[in-house]
Amino acid sequence: MGWGSAYSLFNTMADALIEANASDEIKERALTKVIAALQEDDWDTELDSLQSYRDDPAIVRAFAANDVVWPE
Repeated sequence: MGWGSAYSLFNTMADALIEANASDEIKERALTKVIAALQEDDWDTELDSLQSYRDDPAIVRAFAANDVVWPE
């Protein structure tokens, strides 16, 4: 059974970086690590979070670095 509540945790962190006007480099580097850590704990709602940030290239790259891509 996966960890669905990680959606809220990830989105809160991503939103905080956006609100702080973090650079794309910082968002990508930080969230790549966050995504990897959440996946280690069996995160199973990655696509739900990715959907929320599909218009942010840095966040999309962070997901892609962890083998999570939006299905076309």
